Amino acid sequence: MDFNTLLKNDRYQVFLLTCPPSMPLSFARHPWFVVNKKGAVSRFEVSATTDMGGQESPSGHLCVNALPLWEGLPVLRSLGYGRWTWSSRLVGIVEGDESSLAARMIEAIEHSPKTYLNCYRYAYTGPNSNTYAQWVLNQFPEASLKLPWNSFGKRFVEKLS
Repeated sequence: MDFNTLLKNDRYQVFLLTCPPSMPLSFARHPWFVVNKKGAVSRFEVSATTDMGGQESPSGHLCVNALPLWEGLPVLRSLGYGRWTWSSRLVGIVEGDESSLAARMIEAIEHSPKTYLNCYRYAYTGPNSNTYAQWVLNQFPEASLKLPWNSFGKRFVEKLS
């Protein structure tokens, strides 16, 4: 699917996508957000490393625009081999105008490098990419977006103080 066809330059949109993590953990899911603020489009996610995409993230494990918007993680991270493009899945979209749920979600996601408590912590069992995505979703239950069952680490958010 060409996800670019879903972008609307006159709307606020939040896309939640997932793909398999790098091998050998490909049985799980890795989530990320693509946010569209009336044509200004960015990608937000948490990575196991602080240098996803070859550049050091100023927000620790929380990366912004480190990878192409719609492409999944490398199949073999250590070799930088391929991407999970064929298995990137759209979980859902929230969209609206300036006063919408989507606009509020985008504001929270854009500020998350300063407000997410686990930017500098990462563990495969959590906090991890699923913890971050669930943390965002918990702030907006009315969005009705849910991570897949195999998003290991999403329950770690309940342990946050």
